[in-house]
Amino acid sequence: MALGLPSVLPNPQPAIGELIRDHQPTFSFEFMPPKTEQGERLLWQAIRELESLRPSFVSITYGAGGSTRDTTVAVTERIATETTLLPMAHLTAVNHSVAELRHVIGRLAAAGVRNVLAVRGDPPGDPTGEWVPHPEGVLYAEDLVRLVRDSGDFSVGVAAFPYKHPRSPDIATDTAYFVRKCRAGAEFAITQMFFDAEDYLRLRDRVAASGCDTPILPGVMPVTQISTIERSVQLSGAPFPPALAARFEKVADDPEAVRRLGVEQASEMCRRLLDEGVPGIHFITFNRSTATREIWQNLQAGARV
Repeated sequence: MALGLPSVLPNPQPAIGELIRDHQPTFSFEFMPPKTEQGERLLWQAIRELESLRPSFVSITYGAGGSTRDTTVAVTERIATETTLLPMAHLTAVNHSVAELRHVIGRLAAAGVRNVLAVRGDPPGDPTGEWVPHPEGVLYAEDLVRLVRDSGDFSVGVAAFPYKHPRSPDIATDTAYFVRKCRAGAEFAITQMFFDAEDYLRLRDRVAASGCDTPILPGVMPVTQISTIERSVQLSGAPFPPALAARFEKVADDPEAVRRLGVEQASEMCRRLLDEGVPGIHFITFNRSTATREIWQNLQAGARV
């Protein structure tokens, strides 16, 4: 299918792929598109509070089945034009034709947004349900990477799975799929959330062993409530580490203690990852700034010692 002329971005922003390779470690934050007016207020409060930390970039996710497509694009456009932050838009292939995907890419280009995280995405309604490609869409994330790269001067990232993607039959196959996405043109990757540094390090080692040097940012989200542990498999594709779950169970009746432990554990894990030379940390905020700022401050305090 012919692509037509690639988009020419006005005043192109820095490429996140280059930032990650040249300015390590990077620190970045992930937000979700709001679904209500109250949600929008919370989002922009979090954005303004985290803006003062001067992150390397921020990302805006894309709802299952493309359900937040227009909101994702609108929030990304607003961040690009009304803040000092460098935005990256998530883009998924689910329920979208190639023509629709090109339209989204064109809107991002028109706002000067250069950075895109290309993911195939989960089926709407049931993330574990059967994945049915759009009859006029793309089948795999690597196809979406090529589509974005062929559409203009974009810096494209992809998802990585420390455990493995739930649909991959085994670790070796998952690693091979990841390498194919990188060879299709991805410049960097961000992991699904995880709660044990060893899961990230094993991913990094097996990707390196396959001859791929694409930088992989760890995606970190602190446990601030017990429900996060209960939803671990859905959120991360992996069971919650049993030893860590036992620590949380001891304070499960005290919500504030759960939150303190979550911030402490995430801070410890981030320190370990930074000591291991990760290219950056990507904080998954769920549109809340407080816990993320506390972890950030803990890491800054540790750096000054």
